[in-house]
Amino acid sequence: MNLTLVVTVWFVLGLATLGLAIYRRIFTLHSEEDVVRLGPGEEGEIPKQVALAHKMEVIDRWGKTLTIIVVVIGLGLAAAYLYQAWLDPSSVPPNFYRRTTP
Repeated sequence: MNLTLVVTVWFVLGLATLGLAIYRRIFTLHSEEDVVRLGPGEEGEIPKQVALAHKMEVIDRWGKTLTIIVVVIGLGLAAAYLYQAWLDPSSVPPNFYRRTTP
């Protein structure tokens, strides 16, 4: 399996998660009110608030799902990298603690 493809998918999913978080933030800044309208004469606002709450629930559900997927793929990539480094130390770049030169 090509590791570059998995890293690319992981990166794109991470960007999608970030974009969704930014969209939710902008959406709530422009749409959400701090007051729940339940008084007399405000019955027309109740369906709008219910629709807004439903849309925010959908955005939150997708955000949580994407976040979990990104974290799981990231942990899998880290585990694959560490496993490959454990099997063949010469295949990973040298660092401060380990020298690969003779």
